[in-house]
Amino acid sequence: MRPYYLIEEERLRRNLSLIRRVADESGAEIILAFKAFALWKTFPIFREYISSTTASSLSEARLALEEFGAPAHTYSPAYTEDEFPELLRCSSHITFNSLSQYARFMPMVDATSDHPVSCGLRINPEYSEIATELYNPCAPGSRFGVLASQLPDELPRGIEGFHCHCHCESSAEALAHTLEHIEARFGRWLPQLRWLNLGGGHLMTRRDYDVDLLIRLLRDLQRKYPNLRLILEPGSAFAWQTGPLVSHVVDIVENHGIRTAVLDVSFTCHMPDCLEMPYQPDVRDAESLPLEARGENVYRLGGNSCLSGDYMGCWRFQRPLEVGDEVIFEDMIHYTTVKTTVFNGITHPDLRILHLDGTEEVLRRFGYEDYKSRMD
Repeated sequence: MRPYYLIEEERLRRNLSLIRRVADESGAEIILAFKAFALWKTFPIFREYISSTTASSLSEARLALEEFGAPAHTYSPAYTEDEFPELLRCSSHITFNSLSQYARFMPMVDATSDHPVSCGLRINPEYSEIATELYNPCAPGSRFGVLASQLPDELPRGIEGFHCHCHCESSAEALAHTLEHIEARFGRWLPQLRWLNLGGGHLMTRRDYDVDLLIRLLRDLQRKYPNLRLILEPGSAFAWQTGPLVSHVVDIVENHGIRTAVLDVSFTCHMPDCLEMPYQPDVRDAESLPLEARGENVYRLGGNSCLSGDYMGCWRFQRPLEVGDEVIFEDMIHYTTVKTTVFNGITHPDLRILHLDGTEEVLRRFGYEDYKSRMD
């Protein structure tokens, strides 16, 4: 009995089909952001629908080239001299976060790249509808991107694109508002460019997302600026609602009337966004209740780390929980699988895939050596 993440191929392909439809009908290129999903053993499936990915580090750029089979669209808040030549080898596009990074590293693009690399600047439109400041790249004082007031009339030599990222699980309506601010602040430079990367956070696979509006917005922008190749790099949209984290009850404890089902997974290790965001995930066959709730079959869910705050809930289950029962957290593939830790050396959940024919395959099983090797 081990905990495991289970990605369901049927749901994944459904998302990929919708994303490819948006790309085909809008003319935009939609690429996978590894920061949200990097389960590379599924890349053969992705390659049936998309051709590129986006990286935020050298490791992600290498994964793009070596496992996805295509150089990455790379952006990082800060490049370093020791990694930049290798980043160039693994990248088709490089975006600089600041003019000082551009001045420092553009000469290396000219001198060391053995293949064409298109360079861009990240821009900050000073507008975002993200409510949680932890995830808002346009908050006052943000370290992300160049302001319009900082740009010269003529773009720096070699800059062919702009990259703007200011969404997080956002709607098509939010993109419409963002485009208004981009054009208002940066419109005079758009005719000088070859591409515009509108970043991630476009949650087009969410059930209530207005896909038709997204397509119209992208078409209209393309007609207005025919010189631009439009790029979107969502992460969550690819793996949204593609599978759960399956855990098990290992103990039930009670303190001042609060019953806690202790699980063989950890929120801080295996579901960190639940504590960082914070948000309360859906639990299969259970009703989410306020934290102060009490009553029959009501449990707080606790992780198995030594962090006092490693708990979530409460939930009302359909029957009393017992040791060995499964507790299934829905929609735990995007972001969660790439943000996990081995804090406390806790056993990491397996990675599994449910194939179209109903067979289940273990893609990765973690053990002691995975924990130990991080300290080598």
